[in-house]
Amino acid sequence: MTPAGQLAAAIDLLAAIEADGRPADAIANHFFRTRRFIGGGDRRAVSTLVWGVLRARRHLGWWLDYCHAPQSPRMLLCLQALFMGQTPNKIAMAFTSGRYGPSPLTPEETAVLEQLSTRTLEHPNMPEPVKFEIPDWILPKLRSQFGPTLSDEMAAMNETAPLDLRVNLLKATREEAIAALAREGLRAEPTTYSPWGLRLQNRQSITSGKAFQEGLVEIQDEGSQLIALAVGAQPGMRVADYCAGAGGKTLAIAMGMENKGHIVACDVSEPRLEGAIKRLRRAGVHNAERHLLEPGDKWVKRQSARFDRVLVDAPCTGTGTWRRNPDARTRLTETDLAELTVKQADILDQAQKLVKPGGKLIYATCSLLNDENEAQLEAFLSRTPAFKQVPLEAPEALAGALTLRLTPKVHGTDGFFAAVLARDP
Repeated sequence: MTPAGQLAAAIDLLAAIEADGRPADAIANHFFRTRRFIGGGDRRAVSTLVWGVLRARRHLGWWLDYCHAPQSPRMLLCLQALFMGQTPNKIAMAFTSGRYGPSPLTPEETAVLEQLSTRTLEHPNMPEPVKFEIPDWILPKLRSQFGPTLSDEMAAMNETAPLDLRVNLLKATREEAIAALAREGLRAEPTTYSPWGLRLQNRQSITSGKAFQEGLVEIQDEGSQLIALAVGAQPGMRVADYCAGAGGKTLAIAMGMENKGHIVACDVSEPRLEGAIKRLRRAGVHNAERHLLEPGDKWVKRQSARFDRVLVDAPCTGTGTWRRNPDARTRLTETDLAELTVKQADILDQAQKLVKPGGKLIYATCSLLNDENEAQLEAFLSRTPAFKQVPLEAPEALAGALTLRLTPKVHGTDGFFAAVLARDP
């Protein structure tokens, strides 16, 4: 595709994202599946343009309001290019009106670019939620959490996340995986905290490579790996991954168990659980089974007090993953948070029934918010006196802490929270 063709595709994709309430990555996947003529390099170029806008969406919207201009995908992409250093003339040249290019800029669009040609993305009059690229209502909650470090934390949250991999120790050592990736031209370095982790600084496609296809590595953020480590599952244990999704943490836990013992991946979504099948096979995991949690299901009652470890990686606001999902910031509402905290409490109350005397319940989220983390934990402990919070045993670099709280700024991972609760013997 020509640059003009890439720009036209970016306008179409951004328009689809702006008009749809679903996550941007799901919309993008559908967009590219229905346009097979867009090759891998062009997909990356189009995605880079669109995700650049999503990361600066509140800034760009503020400037368009400042100019009394419409919030159109065309103008959002134009402003993003302008603030990235392109001149109004160069931007106008990309709007070619050719066969595959976008139509020429209108006089009104050109006037906006000229008006802002000497400006930068930041402006002293911008409200803090705009500067931080967050919803207005969430600012007090994040300020309470981070205090004077809020600005630095939000700046880190708006950076592009690296690509983290987890080495599958069932098939290779970390050194062997590094060598296998190097043969594919990929330079991977060990992560700071996870003994299983590798990091590629640039977003690259690895899923078609031999190392991934043969199950030597799995895509997984280092923070997510640390949650699996915090479970402390040992060979021979019975483990339940109660909100398993597509099985990312199930895979890591099964690996730590050396394929010995039994792990059950539970979820309320059949498609997500079905997605785990291929991953389990590729990884060589054979001590795991799946269970679909359905209304009226008696499985929890039948399995009461039978598990050594139960992981509740609860559904949450996902505020810790905003580096990867910048569009989620504009979709999150106070109502969402209120509904999620009720759901989290209900899940905890159900999952705790599975823990045997002396066993452990691990509660985790990918949220930065106290409402979903410490407050949720305190409420559970107050109504379930059979459990007590105990210090983390793993990962080694963070062991001994009472809770695991990770942020992009401090740890270079996605934002995560975890705590370990032991049931009375």
